[in-house]
Amino acid sequence: MTNPMIRIHNVETDEVIDREMNAAELNQHKKDLADLAKIEKDVATATTAKEALLTKLGITANEATLLLS
Repeated sequence: MTNPMIRIHNVETDEVIDREMNAAELNQHKKDLADLAKIEKDVATATTAKEALLTKLGITANEATLLLS
């Protein structure tokens, strides 16, 4: 399996270099993907909890906004 590619574009000379990620870049890329997955999961969990609370209270999101403003 090849590593993901890096594109370096020098806008002054319009030179474009495509190369594979080195080990350090690949490790950071994997860490970033794991962090992104955690953030997406946390957002989904918070959204589900918010919807459940609104349903329990019997109000809509707009009504909750009005109450909190």
